[in-house]
Amino acid sequence: MLVTRRQFILSTADSGAVLGLNGCTRGTAQYDEAVRTTWRHTEGALGGDSLIMRELVRYATLASSSHNTQCWKFRIDKRSVSILPDLARRCPAVDPDDHHLYVSLGCAAENLLQAALANGLMGSAVFDSSESSALQVALEPTKAIASPLFDAIPKRQCTRAEFDGKPLSNKELTLLEQAGTGNGVRMILLTEKSAMEKVLEYVVADNTAQMNEPAFVAELKAWIRFSDDEALSHGDGLFAKASGNPVLPRWLGGSLFNLFFTIKNENEKYAKHVRSSTGIAIFVSAKSDKQHWLEAGRCYERFALEAAALDIRNAFLNQPVEVSTLRPQFANYLGIGGERPDLVVRFGRGAEMPRSLRRPVEAVMI
Repeated sequence: MLVTRRQFILSTADSGAVLGLNGCTRGTAQYDEAVRTTWRHTEGALGGDSLIMRELVRYATLASSSHNTQCWKFRIDKRSVSILPDLARRCPAVDPDDHHLYVSLGCAAENLLQAALANGLMGSAVFDSSESSALQVALEPTKAIASPLFDAIPKRQCTRAEFDGKPLSNKELTLLEQAGTGNGVRMILLTEKSAMEKVLEYVVADNTAQMNEPAFVAELKAWIRFSDDEALSHGDGLFAKASGNPVLPRWLGGSLFNLFFTIKNENEKYAKHVRSSTGIAIFVSAKSDKQHWLEAGRCYERFALEAAALDIRNAFLNQPVEVSTLRPQFANYLGIGGERPDLVVRFGRGAEMPRSLRRPVEAVMI
């Protein structure tokens, strides 16, 4: 009898549990508690300014980042927060020009600004193009306003699963487009199946190119956390269970990754993901520089928060913008001239997936 990929993985996981492979069972309760602690709103009054500023940083760390690397550092002053790149967490194989790294900093900045307003602080973000490449967020007292986007911060996630494919209302699409538009950054919304199939062609072609690069595969594998315990100990990375895979000790998960992470399997997965989605959002910058990449991150984060507020899921399909030799072909298909396609995101309604973790605030503070 032919054993399917999923049957083999699950039976292996069951065997592992019988053999006492604690890495895939012992940490589940602790992981669930860590998720509850991580993905929460502040309860009660914070007290002094220093505690408020620290809490703003915690909200910022709940933002999206490439491979969940959390590639940021924060420096708190009396009335400002500096967000700096953590170059030790670069992903040179998938992100050689640090585009995704700076997009991730923009995502963190948007969360921080939303949390600041909810705590009575109006923020303005200015990019420092000097050697530090920091995003400076100045804060001034104002009336506290907890927006729907702020309320949605603990709900936001990149949902790596199939969606239900049902259309959204025109009002919902308009809200998503408004949220995803910024200074020098616009969003192209695709909801027609023919256009989405064309994007899928680029996803498949670029995914194939990436998976033929050993450095890309090794880098991706290094950021996967195969078990609850491994995810808990790192507090970052791509948790296997968040993608619908069983939790396993690293030695076993790594072996199965080598066996089943194939071009055919991945391309089939992406085809199911695209065809089950309601639409695809493509974020486009007027210029390809760090300032626009930061703005693209802010725009994406607002889009993702608006989606979460509307109970809409989203996930990245960034292959068409990651392969530098093929990205111009994708830009030509979009008809955007000299603008840069920054991010490709599918969206739709579907079930929530298990959540990833974040490192503690102390680990990201300067």
